Amino acid sequence: MTDDLVTAAKRNAAIRAVDLVESGMVLGLGTGSTAALVVEEIARRLGTGDLRDLIAIPTSSATHQQAVLSGIPHGTLEEHPVVDLTIDGADEVDPDGNLIKGLGGALLREKIVAVASRRLAIVVDGAKLVTKLGTRVPLPVEVVRFGAGAHGPAIRALGAEPVLRRDRDGEPFRTDEGHVVLDCRFPTGIDDPHRVVAALRARPGVVETGLFLGLRPEVIVGRAS
Repeated sequence: MTDDLVTAAKRNAAIRAVDLVESGMVLGLGTGSTAALVVEEIARRLGTGDLRDLIAIPTSSATHQQAVLSGIPHGTLEEHPVVDLTIDGADEVDPDGNLIKGLGGALLREKIVAVASRRLAIVVDGAKLVTKLGTRVPLPVEVVRFGAGAHGPAIRALGAEPVLRRDRDGEPFRTDEGHVVLDCRFPTGIDDPHRVVAALRARPGVVETGLFLGLRPEVIVGRAS
């Protein structure tokens, strides 16, 4: 699929997801290319008056900046601890609605907002659908900077090869919370995601993983046509 067709598929999914939004909602706004299209569509409908009185909870500084520039009212989880609906993207979706997220680097905030939400809508193009998690993309694991490399042996024991994520300048990538990310590639996918989560979360210094399990999202798959 060409880049134009992928973008069209993402945009169609975004439009369908925004159909779930109702005036007066507290709305979680995800991070990434598809989520950015969601923000664009919400701003358009606010401009036409089709939506009003929304309070957005952005999941990253990038989404926060886009919301501000788009004129979308925003707040915080401290002010609005229960979110009516969150719309976000995903890097992989399995048949049970389990996800890998975090290639955009916002997995911690995304998971906090998702868990605080009454409803979670995940918008993807068809290429993100997989039969087993970890077959297309590495698993992001957010860790504190101190001792980040010491997680390597434990991650390898789980069957993955960790690589410290770097930015365009070659420096270690920093999340909005100041942590670093290990991208963990499982050569044949993740056989037991719950075991992997339990093992990683048990390690001091591991903040969060990109495995979003058991959230039962409404998955919206965009097609180019």
